Amino acid sequence: MPSVDTRAPATPGASAPPFVHPQRTRINLALFAIGMATFAMLFSTQALLPDIAAAYAVSPDRASWTVSATTVGLALAVLPLSTLSERFGRVRLMTVSVATAAGLAVLLPLAPDLSSLIALRALQGAALAGIPASAVAYLSEELDARATVGAIGLFIAGNSVGGMSGRVLTGWVAEGAGWRAALAAVAALAVVAALTFRLLLPKARFFTPASLRPRAVLASVVGHLRWPLLLRLYAIGLLLMAAFSAVYTVIGFRLVAEPFGLSAGLAGSVFVIYLVGTVSSAVSGPVLGRLGRRGALYVAIGTTVVGLLLTLTASLPAVLAGLVLITGGFFFGHAVASGSVSRVATHGKAQASALYQVAYYLGASVGGTAGAAVYHRAEWSGLVTFALVALVTTGLITLYATARARTAPAASLEPGLAA
Repeated sequence: MPSVDTRAPATPGASAPPFVHPQRTRINLALFAIGMATFAMLFSTQALLPDIAAAYAVSPDRASWTVSATTVGLALAVLPLSTLSERFGRVRLMTVSVATAAGLAVLLPLAPDLSSLIALRALQGAALAGIPASAVAYLSEELDARATVGAIGLFIAGNSVGGMSGRVLTGWVAEGAGWRAALAAVAALAVVAALTFRLLLPKARFFTPASLRPRAVLASVVGHLRWPLLLRLYAIGLLLMAAFSAVYTVIGFRLVAEPFGLSAGLAGSVFVIYLVGTVSSAVSGPVLGRLGRRGALYVAIGTTVVGLLLTLTASLPAVLAGLVLITGGFFFGHAVASGSVSRVATHGKAQASALYQVAYYLGASVGGTAGAAVYHRAEWSGLVTFALVALVTTGLITLYATARARTAPAASLEPGLAA
């Protein structure tokens, strides 16, 4: 069911003369910097959960709220902020968002108790929501079509590098100076990245402000939520992220415990595996073209399941190999699902993508908190069972779509279902 596009007409980047090379380079570097800052801050406490749990004498699931509160805050704020970016501009919203989030990052090491830390993290997540709501829209408006593809790839690469560097940095700093110093290090990284972004990013040339029309936005959102194909893609994003978030929220607890007994720094270094996601996301396009959306999703689900089963062993090399497969499979599946949303939605693409991000980050919140609770009660085997249930459900949704595509007449399918 098509929905209403609430964006005001703007000169499309594809028909606009591209920036000259130095300006395009500045855009790429600026978006890489803000992408790195976003994910460094978003998951800054994930590698520190064992230290935070010990410092406040709480269970893993309570400590995991320092991650889940941030992703909940982002999920709740991304749709409203995507609407505000249509009125006040991409550059302004990204600037305010990253500055606010970096300011909150400076306050995190001073949090006197766990409740204060969780509250600050929730506010930080809400502030960060303005960045994914605006970055891709800015690039599509300001660059020609070919340059936009590369720039979005660099923005996603910045996400991966930020997610990896924030976790590795906090692990090693915490080992030598404690978890509060580790959060201060992430704050310093975020401030430098935010300043780099603001100094490099050129002014928008083709943004056209739109009036805020709540009724039109609501109509667009309701239209998307009534579209079965989009609902399935949202569910797939949520479930994939729930499984992935559960694994990476808890993996630090497992690696510092027996039989591995790694230090905080070494356990944090495992997040270097995140870089596998950069590669698997990049190859998703060619594989999608050959296998189709559902075939690519089967590959992603199967790869992740094999990785989960490998982590059940007591062998550190096998666990690391399992994490490589989990990471590669997840990012591959996420790239397929999120890219399908933008291709399938014929109208209201900003709202369609924002709704996917809502589902995605709600999956991160549910997976992190529920996964930690399961691990606290049933150890790693329980965590793997939890993640497998999410992946099997993802597979069943994809099987349902396959069955519909084979039995329903082509004319009766939602647009893009057979793609």
